Amino acid sequence: MRLFPIPTYALCACLLAGALSSCAPTLTATYQLEPVSGDIATIDGRPVTKAEQNGVGVVASFEREDLEFVTLDVEIKNRTDHPIEVNPADFHFVALGSAQDTLQDSMNPTTVLTRSAADPSYEVSRMAFKRKEEEKRLKRAKVFNTILMVATIASDVSSSSNSRSYREYASNRVVHGLAYQGLAVKRAVDYSTFANRMQRYDYEEYRWRELALKANTLASGESVRGFVYLPKVQLAKYLAINYTIPEQTNVPLLFKQDLVQQKNTRKRR
Repeated sequence: MRLFPIPTYALCACLLAGALSSCAPTLTATYQLEPVSGDIATIDGRPVTKAEQNGVGVVASFEREDLEFVTLDVEIKNRTDHPIEVNPADFHFVALGSAQDTLQDSMNPTTVLTRSAADPSYEVSRMAFKRKEEEKRLKRAKVFNTILMVATIASDVSSSSNSRSYREYASNRVVHGLAYQGLAVKRAVDYSTFANRMQRYDYEEYRWRELALKANTLASGESVRGFVYLPKVQLAKYLAINYTIPEQTNVPLLFKQDLVQQKNTRKRR
């Protein structure tokens, strides 16, 4: 029997791999943070910590895991006699191990693993770029799909016209039928991925504009509240967080981090 072209078999293999992976169980880690320093109280069922240095007070609690971040619900109070500049990017943390020892940065083993909170102003400015990149990705996928379709049709016509028996002809129909189905699935996945990512970018823009703690000037006696987004560090057992106002104060907070493993089974839609 004549062998069918390699691209046809490749498409069928991709289709089978996609079907198998869609049902494969996966382990996901859910991040949970709990304050272990400062004046800790339970409010609405959540542990909340309070700390103050030089008239600048910080009230913080763990809100939730949010995409690539862990989120703190933070209130900053200005109890000084002068205005202060509030910026969520002034939150930094050092990743600590189980003995509250500092962890090393895997990218630079001689450096302590530190991270800064996301800057909402910078993040929201990236949304237009992300959307344009996603549109370019979809256009590239369309071109590639067209090339695959042309190659599959050419293979189908060639192998059908050269079939030497009914068995060979029937096998050709089955294989190329799977190839066409594979292309249809790929197109659907491409568009679904595009729609999901654009929806995610809409949410991210809303997050940075409406939910995040805003950079502003806080008058004496006033307070401001919002979410602070800290990059995930999976290996950390503690996060030694500092809110720093340059040349004025440094407010320390310590949170314990736990990862709860959950088993999810992805189902085919």
